[in-house]
Amino acid sequence: MKNNLRRFLLTSVTLSGVLLMAACGEDAESTETEEGTGEATEEVAIGSKGAMEDFKVGDTFVATEPLELEILYRDLPAYPLDKEWLFFQELEEKNNVTFETVSVPLSDWEQRLSVTMGAGDLPDYSTDIWAGHETPYVASRSLLPISDYVEYMPHYQSRLENWDGVNEQIENLRHQDGKYYVLPGINENILYEFGLQYNKQVFDEYGVEEPQTWDELKEALTVLRDETGKAPMTLWWQGNATLNFSAGSFDTVGGWGFMDGAMYDEEKDEFVYAPMQQGYKDMITYFSELTKEGLLDIEAMTQDDEMARNKIVNLETFVTSGNVGTMTDVNESLAEAHGAGEYEYVRMPILEGPNGRKFRGGNTNSGMMLNADLAERDDFQAILQFIDWLYYSDEGTEFAHWGVEGVTFEKTDEIVTGYLPTENIQYERFNVDGEENMQEDYGFGNAAFAYAGPAHIRQSVMEEAEFEYQARMNEEVEVILPDPARPLSPVDQEQATLLSTPLKDTVDQYTFRFISGQYDIERWDEFMAELEQQNVDQFMDIVNNAYRENQEILQNAAE
Repeated sequence: MKNNLRRFLLTSVTLSGVLLMAACGEDAESTETEEGTGEATEEVAIGSKGAMEDFKVGDTFVATEPLELEILYRDLPAYPLDKEWLFFQELEEKNNVTFETVSVPLSDWEQRLSVTMGAGDLPDYSTDIWAGHETPYVASRSLLPISDYVEYMPHYQSRLENWDGVNEQIENLRHQDGKYYVLPGINENILYEFGLQYNKQVFDEYGVEEPQTWDELKEALTVLRDETGKAPMTLWWQGNATLNFSAGSFDTVGGWGFMDGAMYDEEKDEFVYAPMQQGYKDMITYFSELTKEGLLDIEAMTQDDEMARNKIVNLETFVTSGNVGTMTDVNESLAEAHGAGEYEYVRMPILEGPNGRKFRGGNTNSGMMLNADLAERDDFQAILQFIDWLYYSDEGTEFAHWGVEGVTFEKTDEIVTGYLPTENIQYERFNVDGEENMQEDYGFGNAAFAYAGPAHIRQSVMEEAEFEYQARMNEEVEVILPDPARPLSPVDQEQATLLSTPLKDTVDQYTFRFISGQYDIERWDEFMAELEQQNVDQFMDIVNNAYRENQEILQNAAE
């Protein structure tokens, strides 16, 4: 994997200086006298009830006294919460830990999370939290500044130190106060979850080779259109995934990865508004041309997932966006409709574009945020040790993903991924006729607890072809890591939100109309003019002032 880490060097070096100075400052404070009394003050120790002594990398956490945690739990319809899952039983019996779950249906998750945080009712912690979720609540001091306590989490620190690029990405989570409030999932390797997929048999039938560039994809689609008379490409998720994974190769951001639209320009050493740069125009022009030439389904940007799936299964289209889940679903449906082995979708590599064969991504994904009140508990250290073990140790990661060896899974050298569920348990692609399900019946492989981790565990549920695809992409694709930090004060954050929200609405509207063919690309100047009228320069001034102030703070600390 080719990681472009140059832009993180200053940040990582200067932050080391900040942390060193902070440590020195803490030492100095511990020996100062109070109000001239001559008595030395003592550092305040965190509550250690139930904690293990000398907890270190490789240790299994077992609470020395019963430990109970309350969790805000995103309940997925694919495997509804069952408090009798073996997952919970094992944690209670082997680790002396029990959970009280506040269950929230997936459909209500975002609203319930917002209401819960606004009311100050967060349980001990919440899962499924992405960086940025925490920002509106930092000023309220209701969230735990977890960066203050990672010294009690040896497995977490080990992953930061030993996995390339991870520490720099974690440092980007810091807010203006120098702390971070999200504990993300951490992957050893970049995971190429979303991408393009194609019907291999149809490609072979018409002599179309697997594309390696966006230009080659257009040529392939043209052949398929001419041979079949159909628009050969459609999209899942109204194009949001496609614009996200395509953006790196066009030197821009888009779709799910658009965020507030501000993008770091390394040459200028400043942030720019992505839709006003050439890369965004190149990307939108490309997809609008596909629609205009009958290569991209005109409904691709509006259809629901079921419509996309039906077109693929009915052989109305032959290329689509997706992930492993959609590909499995499609291939099973193709087998039912046309017979086993007649048609199969396979992965297309990350395509090369004007900016090269690049992909915007990182080693972190969703994680958790914790209630600030935890710091006052007499078992706080035990809580940190448990979270460290379950989410950041190899043993805990394996347990969360696979369960109990000999009961729910076996290790094997027979397949490249190294793990197999026991014979009666269906899990992802394994044992499709199994009477029980790893997630539904046992609670393992649950997105609330099983996410991220070492490559050999994270990729262990993959088919061999997917396993090899991930290895190939990690070798061949240049990764554009997340932008440097630009923490905003609460006042600036509020103003930035007021400005960025209508700007994003305008970008979404024009992007949709260009790609769907409602607007000709000749109206691009009109698009730019509208962004200018909506004070895009003022928004970018706020972003760049925050970036420069943060860099100055870090530089001064290093000196």
